Amino acid sequence: MSQAAFGKPLITNILRGHVAEAIIALALEPEWAWCSADYAGWDFERSDDLRLEVKQSAVRQSWETDKPSKPSFDVAARTGYWEGGTKWIEKPGRAAHLYILAHHGIYDDSADHRDPSQWEFFVIPSGNLPDIKRISLKTVQGLTSAVTIAELAKVVGEIAEGITHPTVG
Repeated sequence: MSQAAFGKPLITNILRGHVAEAIIALALEPEWAWCSADYAGWDFERSDDLRLEVKQSAVRQSWETDKPSKPSFDVAARTGYWEGGTKWIEKPGRAAHLYILAHHGIYDDSADHRDPSQWEFFVIPSGNLPDIKRISLKTVQGLTSAVTIAELAKVVGEIAEGITHPTVG
C-alpha cells in the first residue's frame, strides 16, 4: 500500500500534506514533536507549548493538467480545535503560533514531491497572517522570504524566539 501511495514522484493532494510534514519533521525533530492527527489543531509542538501548523501547495498535481496549479494555502481562522483528538476547545482564531507554508514549485518532469530539496518553506508567525481564508503565494512572498530545508530549523528557531508569550486566537 505504501508503494501505491508514496512510490511515485507526484503525490495525491490527500496524502501530500503528510509528505510535507514528514519532510519538515526531518528538519525540526527532536526539538519539535510531530503531533498531527486526524483532528489535531496543529502539526508540531515544542516543550514550551509553542505550536506550529503546516500547509502545503504544489504547482504539479498527480493528475494530468494543461497548466500549473495556482499556489495558495488555507490559513483560515477556526472556531476552535480538538485537544487530544477527543475534547473540543471552543476558541476562535488560529490554534498555532507559527505557520510553515511549504511550496513545491517544480512543474516539469523532474517534479518529485518526495524530494526535500525541491520544496521551499515560508515561516510566518500566526499574528503576521492577514485575516483571510486562503493566502496566495504572491502574498506570502510579500510577507517573508523562502528558505530551503537546510535552513528551516534555524529560521523556525529564530522566529519562535520572538514569540515570548504563547497565546493565539
